[in-house]
Amino acid sequence: MRVYVPLTLSGLAAAHGAGEVGPGPLTAYAVTPGLREWYVSDDIEELEYAALNRAAAASLRMIAGKPDEVRRRVVVAVDVPDGAAVADPDHRLSAASLGEVRIAAALPLAKAAAVHVDADDAEKDVAAAAAALGAADLGDDDAQFTVDGAEDHELLWFGVQEIPQLIG
Repeated sequence: MRVYVPLTLSGLAAAHGAGEVGPGPLTAYAVTPGLREWYVSDDIEELEYAALNRAAAASLRMIAGKPDEVRRRVVVAVDVPDGAAVADPDHRLSAASLGEVRIAAALPLAKAAAVHVDADDAEKDVAAAAAALGAADLGDDDAQFTVDGAEDHELLWFGVQEIPQLIG
C-alpha cells in the first residue's frame, strides 16, 4: 500500500539525517474505503492523486504552525506492507480525515518511492494560504479562496536520491 506522509522541508531534512520518517505513530494519507466513497472513482491513479492532495493539505497545516518554516509543501510517498496503515473506522466519512491513516512505527526513508515538493514559485501562494487557514476554518470564503490558491500548484516529483539538493 502506498501512503503519503506530510512533512515540511525541515522535517524532510530531519528524516534525511535520521534515515527514517518518524518516530511513530505517524499520520499519513492513502486510498482508504472512505476516500474511495468520497471521491467516487475506481481509477487508482486518481485516488492516489486525491490522497497525495490530502497529504499536501496536511503539510500546509504543519507549515502554518511554524512561522520560520520554508513555505513549500512536502509529501513523501512510501510503500508499506498491507495492514501497516490503519484507517480509523470512526472517522471514515469525516471530511477532515478522508484518506487519513495511522502508521505505528517510523518508516525507513530508503523505502520511499518519491518525494513531492512545491516549486519555488509556489512559496508566495503557500505563505498566503498558511496565513489564511485559521479564517478559512472559521468559514471565511475569501480565506478559503486563498487556501485553495495553494492547491493550484502541482507538487513536483523528486527521487529519494535528490533529497540533499531539496534540503540544501
